[in-house]
Amino acid sequence: MTAAVLPSQARPNGKTPASVLFMCGMNAIRSPMAEVLARTMLPPGTYVASAGVRPGERDPFVDVVLDEIGLTAGRHQPHTLDELEDDYFDLIVTLAPEAHHAALELTRSMAVDVVYWPTPDPTGATGTREQIVSAYREVRNHLSGLIAHRLLGQMPDKMA
Repeated sequence: MTAAVLPSQARPNGKTPASVLFMCGMNAIRSPMAEVLARTMLPPGTYVASAGVRPGERDPFVDVVLDEIGLTAGRHQPHTLDELEDDYFDLIVTLAPEAHHAALELTRSMAVDVVYWPTPDPTGATGTREQIVSAYREVRNHLSGLIAHRLLGQMPDKMA
């Protein structure tokens, strides 16, 4: 088990993990968004799931920003770790501090890598609908970049 993993170490042995769990607070925004993105970006056959530390409600802005790039969360309903069908993963990616602490506790006696990708919670965004959607878009793009860079080994896009 690894408490924190540097970007260059996020892929053990330089290989893409065969199974990944994304965790956040309520499995309503960050972790389901990461799950959908990872399913489309990681190699076919990679098992990808998401869960929250506590129960949450589905967030419609997630559907808005995924739809913008031709993706959908489908029938996803937020669920907790206790509701997962499978409990073994090669890699657990935590996106919020409470999820990271829960994952470390969960994996204390397991040989699984746990990495923390600090990801902002867009629910704090205020202003117009477009400003709020923009905050969700930033989270989507942040997660997409992290998956590409840290799980697939792609170089990050250079900012112009």
